[in-house]
Amino acid sequence: MTPLSSLTFPFRCAATASAVLLVAQFAPVLAAQECDPQAGIQFVEKAQALGVNFQHRAHHSSMSYPLEVMGSGVALFDFDNDGRLDIFLANGAAFPDPNPEKTAPHKVGPEDWNHLFHQKPDGSFEDVTEKAGLAGEGYAMGVAVGDYDNDGYEDLFVAGFPHSHLYHNNGNGTFTDVTAQAGLANDTNWSTSAAWVDLDQDGRLDLVVLRYFKWNFDDRYCPTPDGKRSYCDPKIFPAIAPLVYHNDGNGHFTEVAAKTGMGKPGKGLGISIGDYDRDGKIDLFIANDGMDEFLYHNKGNGLFEETGVSANVATDDNGRDFAGMGTVFTDMNNDGLPDIVVDNLAQQTFSLYLNRGDGSFNYASPSSGLTRLTMIHSGWGLAAFDAANNDEKDLIVTRGHVNVDIQKDNPQLNYLEPPMLLRFDGHSFEQSSTCLGAIAKEAFAGRGLAIGDIDNDGRVDVVMTANDGRAYLLHNESSVPRHWISIQLTGQKSNRDGIGAEIHVVSAKTSQWATISTTGSYQSSGDKRAHFGLGSDTAIRSIEIRWPSSLQETVTPPAVDRFYTVTEGKGITSVSCGNSPCPAALHEAH
Repeated sequence: MTPLSSLTFPFRCAATASAVLLVAQFAPVLAAQECDPQAGIQFVEKAQALGVNFQHRAHHSSMSYPLEVMGSGVALFDFDNDGRLDIFLANGAAFPDPNPEKTAPHKVGPEDWNHLFHQKPDGSFEDVTEKAGLAGEGYAMGVAVGDYDNDGYEDLFVAGFPHSHLYHNNGNGTFTDVTAQAGLANDTNWSTSAAWVDLDQDGRLDLVVLRYFKWNFDDRYCPTPDGKRSYCDPKIFPAIAPLVYHNDGNGHFTEVAAKTGMGKPGKGLGISIGDYDRDGKIDLFIANDGMDEFLYHNKGNGLFEETGVSANVATDDNGRDFAGMGTVFTDMNNDGLPDIVVDNLAQQTFSLYLNRGDGSFNYASPSSGLTRLTMIHSGWGLAAFDAANNDEKDLIVTRGHVNVDIQKDNPQLNYLEPPMLLRFDGHSFEQSSTCLGAIAKEAFAGRGLAIGDIDNDGRVDVVMTANDGRAYLLHNESSVPRHWISIQLTGQKSNRDGIGAEIHVVSAKTSQWATISTTGSYQSSGDKRAHFGLGSDTAIRSIEIRWPSSLQETVTPPAVDRFYTVTEGKGITSVSCGNSPCPAALHEAH
């Protein structure tokens, strides 16, 4: 057994003297700046007002089992194709305290259920969990959304402990658990985040499932300096390989991690996708906890090579590993190259890897200001989005430590923290959390996070989860009018969701890239539509799309401030103006 005081990663209680001095050095510069009135960013928390009444149950025990502090995720997706995003929230489950018999967690009643909230036409939500058949089993953690059978309805994968579950969308508001018949019933142990992605470009979504480490209610005594039982560092548990399921095309999957080259044991918590070398094949980044991060380069034909070290994304700039949790894989500085962001535990700093364009990345946390802004904060759910529609990527993060008593050992650190908003101009970050409104002062154990334009008003909203806490819905009410465009893809030869496609939007003053994906963040799944802020630009010059099938297509939309659907090989096939009717001429054109 390893004493907690000698450990250095996520479940650490005691800080070293050098770490305390380092944190004290950065503390004075971390106060949130006033929200820039010129940006006009404003968020209002509305979960309960809109009917999203959810309480996560962690089931804290006297044994300090690691499961109970990791929280659960959230998904934003339109499950009934009515044009409005719905919300799925994963939940914990009860288990004996203590649990020497290793009894599997079970949901004892509605208070432990996962929940599906359907958005009604008036923008409020109704709980349809029972009708949909999504109450779930076991301790649910990660969520991944994707149309794996290309039938036009989004399906749902829920990762957890001791089993994960695949729910097929029946197209009538209900889901069927098809885990066994799909060949996923052998998914045992502790699964966290998952990603739907077409690994071999055959037009069908495959499934990558991260696992944290080998554990089954093991009784490990990891004391604090004063002898109190606390949470053990993940370093004392064995790493475990992810599960990689190839979609066989008949509703069945085959596990192929070793065959694809992705069978390397890790301690995965976050996963994101992007084509970092622009070779037309999607690559994967895995955020590991307390060991090297993984970057899987796609060699083609469903084969991958782990290149984290050679690409300079395995560690920080001093060669130290860290508690990788949430991650995004997107072009942060609009240079056409996907970058990587990973959030970590306090005393480690979040990591920004800027793509050099030669197959490697530059560790840019110090130069971008991310080091000084995040040194005393712990991050989990993470997303990059344009909060102000001004052609700049901002970062939003859920925060909170894993150790309830962390402040006793280091008064600069906190178990409960409010979320953080960091604005980015392509070079440096600035603290802008006051733009989040009242929630910027509400501390909670933040975990999951997903983004999407929930009310179709052209502004991206945020949903967050808390470990043993409620859900939060941050409605974007930014006041400065700016232009935007939203694009949804429908694949034909490619997978129907268009996941893995790259979109390049060019307007008079902006040139932006995005990869279609529902994965990223921490154990969460976001809106599959790609949103682009355009600032003052009133027209789009071109939209270039590189589909997973390798088809390259260019379209020119007739107007901005619209939701467009582009069908592979057919161009723009539908247009919507969100909450307002489109001009008649636009309807006639499409």
